[in-house]
Amino acid sequence: MTAHHPARALRQHAQVLLLTLITFVGTIAAPAQTASQTPPFNGVAHVAIRVRDLAAARTFSEKPGFEQAFDLSKDGVPYESFIKINDHQFLELYPATPKDPRIGFLHLCFEGVDLQAINQDYRSRGLTPNAVRKAGAGNLLFTMEGPLQPSGPQNIEYTQYMPGSFHTNDQGKHLGPNRVADKLIAVSLAMQDANAARDFYINQLQFKPIAGDTMVLHMPGDSGQEIEITFAEVIGAKARITLQTASLGKAAHLLHKQHLAPEKVGETLGLTDPDGNIIMILAR
Repeated sequence: MTAHHPARALRQHAQVLLLTLITFVGTIAAPAQTASQTPPFNGVAHVAIRVRDLAAARTFSEKPGFEQAFDLSKDGVPYESFIKINDHQFLELYPATPKDPRIGFLHLCFEGVDLQAINQDYRSRGLTPNAVRKAGAGNLLFTMEGPLQPSGPQNIEYTQYMPGSFHTNDQGKHLGPNRVADKLIAVSLAMQDANAARDFYINQLQFKPIAGDTMVLHMPGDSGQEIEITFAEVIGAKARITLQTASLGKAAHLLHKQHLAPEKVGETLGLTDPDGNIIMILAR
């Protein structure tokens, strides 16, 4: 049949060439589209909090079973305590000083798979992260200014754990059997303009909104961890974190043994530290 209709054969041949070209171009374009996504995060690395009394805050942390992994000192006086949740997640406690008297939430730090790649991706989006450097504990670090919080612009930190760092050398250690939870799964961020902050995290940092709760966002990657954007008047300058436990009943029992009285709200336990920071414990 084709031999009797050369024009039709020519059109069919052209269509085949066009489809082949479209498929080829699509194949080339696909990696570029994937590359435009922010490189994944491993999850939350730490939450930093300034406390009235470092020794008292460290002692309180031991009651839910969280041990100090190490601290940083100057002239024999500790100025930062690293409380371990698991091998990748910590609470960083800083003491209040005459120079820095404000207690409460300081900053949130994300652990990156490839810090240089995240830094470069942000720069390609028109953001202005500081250069990647080596921090005092021996890990890679960069910081970036975020949306406005009650105390001013948010300081967002990013880290990548490195061989030989304090964190890496402590792997497998200071993981007490009586921890009421073993994973940090969410952090609340109080913002002056919660809607603007939400837009920043979605449009600039590539976080993903969760269906049914417009202010809770998944971070890039497969950690399943979240941030909650909230209004400044809800929690003020205090920190609010959510920890995951395998058994809420066991967690409650361990807390009661330490003479702590958590408040049960639905399927969540709520605990307040001496400085008013809020610890939520959720079974998942």
